[in-house]
Amino acid sequence: MKKIKRIWKIWAFPLACGLSVLLLFRFVLILGYVPSNSMEPVIMEGSYVWGTRLYGELQRGDIVIFKMGSRNLVKRIAAGPGDTVSLDDQTHTTAVNSPLAGATRTLVVPEGHYFLLGDNGAVSIDSRYWEKPFIAVEDIIAKLIE
Repeated sequence: MKKIKRIWKIWAFPLACGLSVLLLFRFVLILGYVPSNSMEPVIMEGSYVWGTRLYGELQRGDIVIFKMGSRNLVKRIAAGPGDTVSLDDQTHTTAVNSPLAGATRTLVVPEGHYFLLGDNGAVSIDSRYWEKPFIAVEDIIAKLIE
């Protein structure tokens, strides 16, 4: 019995710390990696970023970590539910809730979805190019801690 108490004293604190870190990363925090330069100059290629899974209402301008297929990606919210997005597919420019001369497409963001863009529009593969241009709120994993 004394041996069990001694072993418990030695291992209780490390086990509690390990369990706490595990729970923290499972339910509160996420560590993300940005492998490309799609978010430059705000987030440099090869950067690690912290996100919180506990966030309030998302707004235009927030940077989020979201799931697309089997990958986690990082982009900025350009438009939210009910916003109108005008796109020019030749120049790859966008406008939100305002007319865009030469617009080739106009999209309305459905409820519960967001239109996401990378900060480096010249190289970012984002909502402008995806077959399904909107990301559901359920696919957003975390909001970046800035």
